[in-house]
Amino acid sequence: MASISRFVVGDCGLRASGSLQRRGLCLQARRLQTHSRLSDELAPNEKGGGLSICGGSLAPIAALSAASLISPNSRGRQVLCKATAGAAGNLPDAASTGLSQYEKVIETLTTLFPLWVIIGTVVGIYKPSAVTWLETDLFTVGLGFLMLSMGLTLTFEDFRRCLRNPWTVGVGFLAQYMIKPILGFLIALYLKLSPPLATGLILVSCCPGGQASNVATYISKGNVALSVLMTTCSTIGAIVMTPLLTKLLAGQLVPVDAAGLALSTFQVVLIPTILGVLANEFFPKFTAKIITVTPLIGVILTTLLCASPIGQVADVLKAQGAQLLLPVALLHGAAFGIGYWMSRLSFGESTSRTISIECGMQSSALGFLLAQKHFADPLVAVPSAVSVVCMALGGSALAVFWRNKPIPADDKDDFKE
Repeated sequence: MASISRFVVGDCGLRASGSLQRRGLCLQARRLQTHSRLSDELAPNEKGGGLSICGGSLAPIAALSAASLISPNSRGRQVLCKATAGAAGNLPDAASTGLSQYEKVIETLTTLFPLWVIIGTVVGIYKPSAVTWLETDLFTVGLGFLMLSMGLTLTFEDFRRCLRNPWTVGVGFLAQYMIKPILGFLIALYLKLSPPLATGLILVSCCPGGQASNVATYISKGNVALSVLMTTCSTIGAIVMTPLLTKLLAGQLVPVDAAGLALSTFQVVLIPTILGVLANEFFPKFTAKIITVTPLIGVILTTLLCASPIGQVADVLKAQGAQLLLPVALLHGAAFGIGYWMSRLSFGESTSRTISIECGMQSSALGFLLAQKHFADPLVAVPSAVSVVCMALGGSALAVFWRNKPIPADDKDDFKE
């Protein structure tokens, strides 16, 4: 009897997909499992592009064509499993190999993130009281739980993978903390924004990547694993980079409490993320139980964290919304474009899409929280509120556009597992 739970062929470039498809996004790897009486003969197929499992009477059991599990230089190849006709053994039910009904619902809710943002925006503007109950303290707790949910999907191995991909992850980090802040500064300067609004635009441009970028990367057929790693690295780097860059670029406009920004970033972002990683690493059984609930909590929290800033500055948006829309839209649009074309100089299409989305989408909710806690002028928080909408709509539109443009079959693989 032979039991095949995961068939990996090095020559075909097949890899285990667990690291590519995150639990937090409900994209669990599907396993091909058969229990059949097979001979021990493993023969190369006629074209030499893969291997076949052969028995006495050859009858196809299943053919797996999984582009998402195959490295870019081997897309379109198949693993063909053949076994003796009528042999004892059972194939698993289709339902057992796919996502559960709950996971399908969560995946649908997650990929509809832009729709929830639009609904939240409308509610925030026309019915602010429905979302403004999420004030600073509760907002801080909600953002902390969101960071904790991200940490629960990470392990120490993810950080080791960062070390195996220093160039790829490093380019994304530089795009996040060099291109975006400079763009924010130049746009504020060129459009002659008032000091509070200019400071708010610079602050949001210095924030780390947000979880919404992971969803957008998945929709755009980018590299989800790389997206998660880049979000993780920029999140950890935010404790230094966000206050430092804000101080350097906006310090001459308004007083900037760099130490306070660093402390708040450490408390709200780094501590929950580290706690999540430690829980996942040392208490895997506990994590496995709660991880089924955290995606739904994440969807709800993300929607509230997007809607609440809109509701809290609704009056300002009604009065000055048009003035703020152009600079914020320019910031995100330029970041998407420069991030993509800069990456295409060295990387393949999939990696370039990922870096573009990471560069253009950041944690606007963190920018809003920092603006509320550390700046006296309430107008500093307004660009972050507008950014929530521009980021979600722009990122999702770009992701859908790319989803309809296939990745080239010869796209080079820039990511090392």
